[in-house]
Amino acid sequence: MKISILYYSKGGKTKIMAEEVALGMKQIQNIEVRLFDLSCNEIDEKFLSESKAVVFGTPTYYASSCWQIKKWFDESHKYNLAGKLGAAFATADYAQGGADCAISFILHHLMVKGMLVYSGGSAYGQPFIHLGAVALKENFEESKRMFQVFGERIAKKAVELFS
Repeated sequence: MKISILYYSKGGKTKIMAEEVALGMKQIQNIEVRLFDLSCNEIDEKFLSESKAVVFGTPTYYASSCWQIKKWFDESHKYNLAGKLGAAFATADYAQGGADCAISFILHHLMVKGMLVYSGGSAYGQPFIHLGAVALKENFEESKRMFQVFGERIAKKAVELFS
């Protein structure tokens, strides 16, 4: 089963966390995951269209996602995401930086695209992931495991829904 991760990363932290999400996804049998950096503008359209889940990652700027994510959604009319599982994650410098707002911004776009929105669920216990995984500057290294769990939960849910 194919899963795509689309992200933007100016300083490299969001890219690192995208890789951690992918690492968690790869723990589930028969998952093929590819990462697409929105700054490169090189999305494999066939892979994305065949993906059963699509995850978006953003750095947080002024309590919102980066403009590159917004631009992608504004120009993504050629990508049919309806019915796919969708999720989001963010990186931020500070706890009050608005990462939850950045993730909510993305989740709203996923719903408009007709996606099935998934957070990784706090009902599964530790680590509690409410809207999506968040990595802060102060605990960046410690957050890597949570991002792996986030990826694993998304892959499991995709298998459950689409196999």
